[in-house]
Amino acid sequence: MKTEEQQPSIFEKISTGIRNSISLKLILITILTLLLLIPMSMIRGIIAERAINRTETELEVSDKWARQQTVTGPILSIPVLYQRVVSEDEIVSYTKNLNILPNQLMIDGTVLPETLNRGIYDITVYSGELNISGDFTLARYRIDDENFAEIQWDNAFLTIGLSDLRGIRKSIPFQWNGSPVAIEPGSKIQNMISSGVTIPVSLNPEQLRYSFTGSLDIQGSENLSFVPLGNETRVSLESNWPDPSFMGSFLPDEREISQNGFTANWSVLQLNRNYPQKWFDDAYASEMHQSSFGVKLFNTLDDYQKSTRSAKYAVMTLALTFLIFFLTEVLNHRRIHPFQYTLVGLALSVFYVLLVSISEHLNFNIAYMISSLAIIAMITFYASYVFRSRKITLLLAMLLTAIYAFVFVTLQLADYALLIGSIGLAAILSATMFYTRNINWYKLSLGSQG
Repeated sequence: MKTEEQQPSIFEKISTGIRNSISLKLILITILTLLLLIPMSMIRGIIAERAINRTETELEVSDKWARQQTVTGPILSIPVLYQRVVSEDEIVSYTKNLNILPNQLMIDGTVLPETLNRGIYDITVYSGELNISGDFTLARYRIDDENFAEIQWDNAFLTIGLSDLRGIRKSIPFQWNGSPVAIEPGSKIQNMISSGVTIPVSLNPEQLRYSFTGSLDIQGSENLSFVPLGNETRVSLESNWPDPSFMGSFLPDEREISQNGFTANWSVLQLNRNYPQKWFDDAYASEMHQSSFGVKLFNTLDDYQKSTRSAKYAVMTLALTFLIFFLTEVLNHRRIHPFQYTLVGLALSVFYVLLVSISEHLNFNIAYMISSLAIIAMITFYASYVFRSRKITLLLAMLLTAIYAFVFVTLQLADYALLIGSIGLAAILSATMFYTRNINWYKLSLGSQG
């Protein structure tokens, strides 16, 4: 019979109850999981910060190479002189540009991606060779305005818009009706085309059709777009880039994409746009630019996107790993201290730091393999001393490998990530319910082993 000194105190009884209580242990593990989401959110912040650094580097490189390019034109502008009588001694003259769009506009181009290195980042840019041809079909214009004076045919000019003129690599050879013409820098129709080149041409009011050919040797970054100014606009592009993203108001009528690159063909009619073939000054400038289309050199999932998506599975990884430890604790009466849970949770958090830092220097898949193997080895080695059972430790290693493999496969399948993820979670929940179906949780105790 125990003496009063040998009997446990009220605090010892409470401590023993906490150690042996399943419910309290589950509450503790839940609280710990929620607390570990704090460093997880900090890690996601680090990933976002690194992604911002990469974006800033891309912009810096683009500023030196050339930014995204939009090709507009050519547009034929014919100055029209007006004279308004203010008084007997004063006549005010002013000019409006009659802007005429091509009848046929054909662009045939090749886009060649290049990779530039800046620090630890690889930046994708491109060079392009574009052959432009087509024709203008004019009419015998009658202008119903009492102030109309004359059409200045000799002062007509073409404008070709290019959004970043730093991307022009060579002089632009251009022929008007079979004859070479000079190219002048800058745009004379700033309200419509803010950046471009001007080509003075001479028109004969008796001639209604004019043809043109030219070529652009340009460079840019991220994407290449076109404005469909022709009564019929045809654009053909080819490239060795395997992941194009077609963008803008019109998708290609024909496309072929493979690991060796892509080819794409667009055909846009005047009736597909919301602006006519001619107007004065900048009447349809906004509608014109809104009709652009083109291609973006798209990375389906860059390394930072993959790292961010993998971090979204952190709760699942934590919960499943803690579940394994908890079931081992329950079924084998092997008490595991909350501090040991904490160390395992922190080890799981370190995985994402390793993943981001290694993927900045190596291929993402290799970085993922190195990081996951390192964390699996760390946790397995630690668990071998916690569980003191080779069989359970081996089972833990297999389950951790399966978890990381599942997340890796989900990351690769961008289009089916939600489907694969939901099926996987349903399968995990079903397996957990199956293997714990016979446990009587009311009669269960964590036991007394330490």
